[in-house]
Amino acid sequence: MDIFSNFGNGLLTVLQPENLLYCFIGVFLGTFIGVLPGVGSMAAIAMILPLTFYLEPTTALVMIAGVYYGAEYGGSIASILMNIPGTPSSSITCIDGYPMARQGRAGVALFTTAVASFGGGMIGMVVMAVMSPVLAKLALSFGPTEYFAVILLGLVAASAVSNGGALKGIAMVVAGLMLGTVGIDLTTGDLRFTLGVPELRDGVNLVIVAMGLFGVGELIASIRANKDGRGQQKIDYAQFYPTRAEWKASIGPIWRGGGIGSFFGALPGTGQTVASAVAYAIEKKVSRNAANFGKGAVEGVVVPEAANNSATQTAFIPTLTLGVPGSASMALVIGALMIHGITPGPRILTEHADLFWGLVASFLVGNVMLLVLNIPLIGIWVRLLQIPYKYMYPTIIVLICMGVYSLNNNVFDIWLTLAFGIFGYLMRLYRFEPAPLLIGFVLGPMMEEHMRRAMLLSRGDPMVFLERPISGTLIGITCFLLVYGLFKSFRQHRHGRVRPLPTTE
Repeated sequence: MDIFSNFGNGLLTVLQPENLLYCFIGVFLGTFIGVLPGVGSMAAIAMILPLTFYLEPTTALVMIAGVYYGAEYGGSIASILMNIPGTPSSSITCIDGYPMARQGRAGVALFTTAVASFGGGMIGMVVMAVMSPVLAKLALSFGPTEYFAVILLGLVAASAVSNGGALKGIAMVVAGLMLGTVGIDLTTGDLRFTLGVPELRDGVNLVIVAMGLFGVGELIASIRANKDGRGQQKIDYAQFYPTRAEWKASIGPIWRGGGIGSFFGALPGTGQTVASAVAYAIEKKVSRNAANFGKGAVEGVVVPEAANNSATQTAFIPTLTLGVPGSASMALVIGALMIHGITPGPRILTEHADLFWGLVASFLVGNVMLLVLNIPLIGIWVRLLQIPYKYMYPTIIVLICMGVYSLNNNVFDIWLTLAFGIFGYLMRLYRFEPAPLLIGFVLGPMMEEHMRRAMLLSRGDPMVFLERPISGTLIGITCFLLVYGLFKSFRQHRHGRVRPLPTTE
């Protein structure tokens, strides 16, 4: 009853005209900025941060939160329509969202994305309201060994994302892990695999990899496939809404994605991209429609979006209750609070209850605004597909270059994106899917960091990963999935179910 009472008070706070206005401004600006490739939620928050200095603390936090999850939703629009991730976490949505658009079902993909984002956001809001103290303690109980085991499980599950078999999936995951080692070693400070290129000292940015593999790679393939140079001319508005079967198939993934996203959002240092990647990999393992993943499966669009938005909500749990930012965006949130004289920590639930519960209630109001704002705009978004390719392709290239260049104001990043685009196109020719590589690149550096930390704490004893109950259980599950995946791949090859590689032209 206390939770309902507190939530009701928070709802009254956020429904005040000023808070309501700034909540709408936040989600609108966040959605608009999220559509722009490479900008992301952190840049969006940084842009509007100076405006919040003159607002009340609750109003400022509500607006920042609206920009945050608005940008995460907006990133899926460009991912689905043009295969260009607007935000790093929306790169997982490209895997099935863009194939749906190519099949003339962009409206269905955008509609299910809006519903899944709303559902995931509601799950994250409930989890934050009910489980904030519990999840904060759970997050603190996770040590390096548990983090390593969870990430290892996610990497092995990511091999299932490849439709070419477990061996190809594992090969792509390993390639992603190797790519993640480029740059300065955080432990020793040594340079690794930079090939003498100064621009690689800080490693390869995720935005560059995602835009190259998905955006430029798909663009090259589309130019070769669409030689007539015309865009999609016919739009059937009757097919904007999912079928009854697609609605039914989406319910489970929304719940599973929301649950997985809520868990990873509450773990400091993971975030939306990890949540989306792990949720997608697990969903393909448990789905009856696994063969269609990567080809335009509605579940492949729903589950990462639900995980992404729920993780966005629960990312505020460690930030507010522990004062531990889980990402750079959350560090900006802490900075904004401290400017207003509020120190995040366990006491915020009692000393600033109006702010905390006002934020929780704003998730409900903001997600409703996103739903009402974006569903009527689906027709406008889909009309982008009518633009002739001779205008569309140069525009996409310009957007990609602008987004990549804005990362470090360096032309080298543009050339590196082009290189990844060519590599992504070659992968398409030989049916090596980019999704496992991207997941390995995202999770690999984090896994290495926690593995080395665990080994330092155990004085080099590898048995520490098996002695702790949680990590030991997760590693056991990982071994089972690995053996099962390899056995299944071997059996498919033996029965000739895997098609031969195509010859390059």
